[in-house]
Amino acid sequence: MDETMHETYDVVVVGGGAAGLSGALTLARARRSVAVVDDGTPRNAPAHAMHNYLGRDGTPPAELLAAGRAEVAGYGGVLVEDRVTGVGGEAGAFTVALAGGRVLGARRLLVATGLTDELPDVPGVRELWGTDVLHCPYCHGWEVRDRPIGVLATGPAAVHAALLWRQWTADVVLFLHGTTLPGEEAEQLAARGIRTVPGEVAALDTDGGRLSGVRLASGEVVPRAAVVVPPRMAARSTVLSGLGLAATEFAMGERVLGTRVEAGPMGVTEVPGVWVAGNVTDLAAQVVAAAADGVRAGAAINADLVAEETRQAVEVVRALTDPEFGEAWWEERYRAHGHGVWSGRVNDVLATEVADLPPGRALDAGAGEGGDAVWLARRGWDVTALDVSRTALERAAAAAAAAGVRLETRQADVTAWEPGEERFDLVTASFLHFLPDRRDDVLRTLAAAVAPGGTLLVTAHDGSDLQGPVQRPGLPEWYATGEQMAAVLDPADWAIEVAGSRPRPVRGHEHGSVHVADAVLRARRRQPVASSSSRG
Repeated sequence: MDETMHETYDVVVVGGGAAGLSGALTLARARRSVAVVDDGTPRNAPAHAMHNYLGRDGTPPAELLAAGRAEVAGYGGVLVEDRVTGVGGEAGAFTVALAGGRVLGARRLLVATGLTDELPDVPGVRELWGTDVLHCPYCHGWEVRDRPIGVLATGPAAVHAALLWRQWTADVVLFLHGTTLPGEEAEQLAARGIRTVPGEVAALDTDGGRLSGVRLASGEVVPRAAVVVPPRMAARSTVLSGLGLAATEFAMGERVLGTRVEAGPMGVTEVPGVWVAGNVTDLAAQVVAAAADGVRAGAAINADLVAEETRQAVEVVRALTDPEFGEAWWEERYRAHGHGVWSGRVNDVLATEVADLPPGRALDAGAGEGGDAVWLARRGWDVTALDVSRTALERAAAAAAAAGVRLETRQADVTAWEPGEERFDLVTASFLHFLPDRRDDVLRTLAAAVAPGGTLLVTAHDGSDLQGPVQRPGLPEWYATGEQMAAVLDPADWAIEVAGSRPRPVRGHEHGSVHVADAVLRARRRQPVASSSSRG
């Protein structure tokens, strides 16, 4: 997709019905960033109430959804009123394009778009759907018990439906609507006292907006209080086409009832990173079952993310402790992201702290793809970009050429690098992290490269917000505070100008106003004091 990525979440949920909201609630309570995108067209919108939901029986569907949205929002979930126009990407980097122009990023997807009831083209059916035209006896049977019911034979499940509805009333009529019945089915209906009416149904008659009877093509009107229409149920799966995931036919015996997206017991699909829940995969699921599907899928997605984050944490530790593995790991990471790992923008702390410094020689340690280094070069600095990844440095050089500036690039592992006799007016390292047993040594090496009167600027993730809205790998002790970094420097040689924690807004974060904490150290190397002597 060509659109600009606006927001990124752990999980984007497509569909804000009972399944989608329940999945989002489960994920939000698991401290996941989650967005629910819904276009406001729930399947059960015409119904006055939902049933068989323990503790909520008789609740209007809109009331349940409003309560669910409030609960999701209460745990930090984001609700987006829009229509999804396309989904692309892959696990860890999905894109969800919206009709309003936004593009959401997601590590995982939960699709709970429900289904569409395909109704017969009989006048009155669509107009009365959900009020006097029904389909589910468990949803509506009690409300029309002991009243005259008609069943319209528009699909393979008509006889099954008539036999079911006989449980709620003795007055059931099956309108054949041009179909014929095998002898065995006719015998079953007769044994249960269900009358069949041949001939085409022309329309449903109403009186005061309510059903009064079924009009046949012959002109005869059979009085009925409700009509049952077993629809063909089609999964709303169009949004998944961009991922190569399509709905398949679902049959009960030899009767094809509709289409669904196939999934495992927890809702996982054949496309890695994509789960489904509710009627999009289970055509018969009532509201309570759809909600349960959402909980199961949400829990499964969280477990999948935990497993991924554990694998990543193990790799990070290995990369930080094994130089050979670390170099290969960073190379693979950069190569796997052909469009870049980082934003290419300058880090906020660098832009703020360097603004008042006169240009000179600068070393950017852990330069990555050159966002900071190019920014410095454009402001007159003679910049050396140091990084362990050759691919990252090639991108940094390309970014510099595109900006019309020059960079010197050096491939080296900063844990093994030594400045020798070189000195720089500015040595900067942004978000270059090491385990505690190596961190102080690396900081001393960087400090040794600073010329007298020069500046050392180090920006890191502050361990204080490790459990904040932006999750980071590792343990709190992996992340030093500004004060801890300052303590490494000899006060006789250094003037500490900044040492502390600084809040920073997260660009493009789902909550808009979220801030994270950066640990910042800015120190100036003191000029050597000239010795003096006096003669007496």
